[in-house]
Formats: sequence, structure tokens, C-alpha cells
Amino acid sequence: MKPKRQNQIREGKSKILFSTDSSDQIIQYFKDDATAFNALKKGTIKNKGTINNQVSSALFQYLEKKGVNTHFLNQLSDREMLVKKVNIIPVEVVVRNRAAGSICKRLAIEKGTVFTTPLVEYFYKSDALGDPLIAETHIFQFQWATKEELSQMVEQSLRINELLKSVFLDIGLELIDFKLEFGRDKQGKVILADEFTADGCRLWDLKTQEPMDKDRFRQDLGGVDEAYFEVSQRLQNYFEATS
Repeated sequence: MKPKRQNQIREGKSKILFSTDSSDQIIQYFKDDATAFNALKKGTIKNKGTINNQVSSALFQYLEKKGVNTHFLNQLSDREMLVKKVNIIPVEVVVRNRAAGSICKRLAIEKGTVFTTPLVEYFYKSDALGDPLIAETHIFQFQWATKEELSQMVEQSLRINELLKSVFLDIGLELIDFKLEFGRDKQGKVILADEFTADGCRLWDLKTQEPMDKDRFRQDLGGVDEAYFEVSQRLQNYFEATS
């Protein structure tokens, strides 16, 4: 039976969370709103909410089949996803396969530089502070996660990287980097949460090297709607062909 959507819990930059008639489940509603540079730039991307829900649902289901535990339960509608209620760990894990975005500016690294092994960074999840870069010592000092939990988060992130790099290569895209969020379920187990969409990763077309993600919005490159739709169509065709 479909859970009943109840009160709004909170509204973020890309989603609205709602409680349900089950204490263990919530609904994520995906919006068309687009933000960049810590919400200094705002706009909308046509059908982004629908596309992000479809993409994230498909990728979460794929990861579950590969043994990655996530909060995903079901895609309820075009814009709604039913997920397990978790206690979000306020540490964003970023995995970088090539240099792009903030790391180029911070460390004067040429865009596109290939890392010999995936580079893992941590950011404190705080819109008010602009999600600052942090170290492991910050995480342990402020008890945002235990050493065991962080180890699990990194292990899962690197596993997800390998799994999704392969998927995206098969559809002509290179996974440059991505951000993940994790939470504790009611048993205290660390599982993947939030979403995996073109909002939170960088994807470059293998043939053209053109970005197919939110960098098109950030950098005013145009074709934002088309890029999001193209990624979703390639993924949809891939999963239909391999199911």
C-alpha cells in the first residue's frame, strides 16, 4: 500500500522531505530548482526534478543489486521517492577521478588531470558555512562519525565509484567526480542516502569531453536541460538493455 504523505519536514536546495504514516519512511520530492556557488546563483532546469528522481532511483536500485546498502525503497511517482528515515551524518564524501571544480582553484591543478588513484575528500555538510573542506581530525574531534563509520563510508564510496564508472563508460560518459551522503538507519547501520544525480557529480562525454552535468548551469554553457535529459535517456536505455 502506498504510504500517505504527511507534513513537510524540511526544504532543501533540490528536494523537499515529507513525513509519512510510517515512522521509518519519508518521501523525497525532487524540485526543478537549480543552485550553484552556495546558492549565490539560482535558476531552474526544465523537468530536473523528474529526471533526477528517475536517474537516482535507477542508480540506487543498481547499487542495491550490487550489494550497496541504500535508503532507497521505491519510486512513488515522477517526482517522489520513498526512502528509509535515517540520521544523516554531516560529512559529505567527495571522490575525484580527475581534477575539476574547486580542487583546481585550491591547489592550482590543471583541469582534467587524472589522479593515479581516486582522491577522497571530506566536506562538512552546512549550507550556512558553504560546506567547508575538513579533515579526518575534525570528524573525530566533533564526533560527526566514528573511525569505523568513516572507514565504512570511504569503503562504500570507492566501491560505488568503481561500479558507476563502469556504467557510465558503457553509455559514453566519464565519471569525473561525485559527492555522496550517508546516514544511520534505525539499527545504527551506515547506508548511502540522499541522491545520485547530475546535480552532485561531473560527467564528461567521452567523444566531445563536454560536461553533461550541472557545470553547464554553473558556467552558463547552455544546453542544460538537454544534457540532463540525455544522461537520463542513456541510463534508461542501458538498464533496459541489461535487465
